[in-house]
Amino acid sequence: MTSGLQQPSAPVPLQGVSHYENFPVASLLCPPRLRPPIAAIYWFARTADDIADEGDATPEARLADLAAYRADLMATAAGLPASPRWATVFEQLKPQLAGFELPVKLLADLLSAFEQDAVKQRYADEAELLDYCKRSANPVGRLLLHLYGLQDAASLQMSDEICTALQLINFWQDLGVDIPRGRIYLPASAWARHGVDEAQLLALQASPSTTGLIAEHVRAARAMMLRGAPLAKKIPGRGGWELRLVVQGGLRILDKVEAQGFNTLQRRPRLNPWDLVLMGWRTLFM
Repeated sequence: MTSGLQQPSAPVPLQGVSHYENFPVASLLCPPRLRPPIAAIYWFARTADDIADEGDATPEARLADLAAYRADLMATAAGLPASPRWATVFEQLKPQLAGFELPVKLLADLLSAFEQDAVKQRYADEAELLDYCKRSANPVGRLLLHLYGLQDAASLQMSDEICTALQLINFWQDLGVDIPRGRIYLPASAWARHGVDEAQLLALQASPSTTGLIAEHVRAARAMMLRGAPLAKKIPGRGGWELRLVVQGGLRILDKVEAQGFNTLQRRPRLNPWDLVLMGWRTLFM
């Protein structure tokens, strides 16, 4: 998430690629014994995301690479050697799969979302978008709950709400970045409700119609985050404080999107040191 919160210690999957993270990963608040599996999960997902999204490879090449990456996952889970191509990722993941009995299906679900990223750039409606989030974001939360030993239905549902909200918040703050790259996550059915067409979005035109479209989705993401927020009270110790900070980070981004009139087509909100202070204060009283 910015300064003061540590990223996992591991090599960057693709040289020359940098990522802005709005939410803490394996930070100082995370219980020390869980930092290795969380870091391993992060780098597994980060690398797959880079395969699907970075560089100028064709969709066919990306899918082929993701298929090879999936084969390495399955080999690692079966106790077999992975290929040398992503050795650092799978060497880091292998002991965590065994030691914490990480559900391989959840990791495979992440890969299915990245495979979709390689070929799909438009979403017809909210149901399609939420199905993507179910595989691109929710498995991460469920993996973390697995590490904390929480598997009841209510906890899983709240985790899904938080993770989907975080994914959507990233989409809505990154519209001005994603759309020029050809990706529009705003569902087409919502364009019609607000009188917006694809040409306006591709041109990054800010208007009452486009800001109304974005505002609708920002408010939905906030409601989703607030529904999931009580999960932080169920996770003991440092983990609960970590999740409180994650929730407050997401909500703060939404505050900043609203403060700039929901115009993220032309301006991307970013957290600054004062925001971190405010998030910490809100976390204490959450």
